[in-house]
Amino acid sequence: MSENIGVVLLNLGGPDSLDAVEPFLYNLFCDPDIINFPGSFLVRKWLAKLISSKRHPRIQEQYKQIGGKSPLKDFTLGQAKLLEEKLNEEFPARVFAAMRYWHPFTEEVLDDLEREGFKKVILLPLYPQFSQATTESSLKEWKKHLKLRDSDIEWKLVEHYYDFPPYIDACVERVNQGLEKFPADSRDAVDILFSAHGTPMKLVREGDPYSGHICETVTAVMKTGGWKNPHHLCFQSKVGPQKWLTPSTPATIADLAKKGSKQMLIVPIAFASDHLETLYEVGIEFRHMAYEAGVEQFEVTEGLNYSEKFIDALAQLATAKAESFAVKSDR
Repeated sequence: MSENIGVVLLNLGGPDSLDAVEPFLYNLFCDPDIINFPGSFLVRKWLAKLISSKRHPRIQEQYKQIGGKSPLKDFTLGQAKLLEEKLNEEFPARVFAAMRYWHPFTEEVLDDLEREGFKKVILLPLYPQFSQATTESSLKEWKKHLKLRDSDIEWKLVEHYYDFPPYIDACVERVNQGLEKFPADSRDAVDILFSAHGTPMKLVREGDPYSGHICETVTAVMKTGGWKNPHHLCFQSKVGPQKWLTPSTPATIADLAKKGSKQMLIVPIAFASDHLETLYEVGIEFRHMAYEAGVEQFEVTEGLNYSEKFIDALAQLATAKAESFAVKSDR
């Protein structure tokens, strides 16, 4: 395989400064895969402007408590660098990062790919579980900009890897690291809460596979880890009045605390990297809630971030797609 291959990591992105919070939120709520109800196309931009203008002062305060910006861009670019180094042990590749709602946008990455002459590209989402609101939204953006510039780039997508054993191994490692923070004599009794980003039930009814993928990930992680701890799957980050996946993470924490749970390990299972939902929502907001409810030790696993096992999993996924390019070109 002599031709350079481009690998594009797809992610949601996050504001890289406090001033970027409002336009980031506007871009988020302008997405038809986020704001989607009958006739929404008529009011989507107006509604996105209203929501972002009302929400951004509160969200800015949250970002101030985790360093003044989202770390998601830094983590994604760092993962791209590590993955590129790993892939170049096997074949020539360059790894880029395309964010859905903030820089670097898809069109910026396409500019780079075309300027550097890449003709073959692998799209590798940092969403292990497939959802209309994540992978499909990023894919639509990719297709839209390819069509606008009439590009001849040949591309392949890694659709999901929610049950891919190397990915599961990376998750297991993080859970083990989290459990080590508890006293050895009580470690087996720690409640493990797998907290996933929720989605509206409307998506579930439409056949979105995300919730099923999450369940299978949790099952695989528990089986591979071999722990006997009580474990629970719950959902966070609900926005708006629609019914979302349940039970919610706050309700689960409150219920377990009421039943006498004193030690909890939260595993943000659907997130490949730490960002606002893990560092603030879980690490600060839910932690305070748990202590108020009588929990004595509340720990949160680190995101996969720069995990060697996770980077290796991404490398294996990208290599398999790269080999399919080679097979096709040999025919």
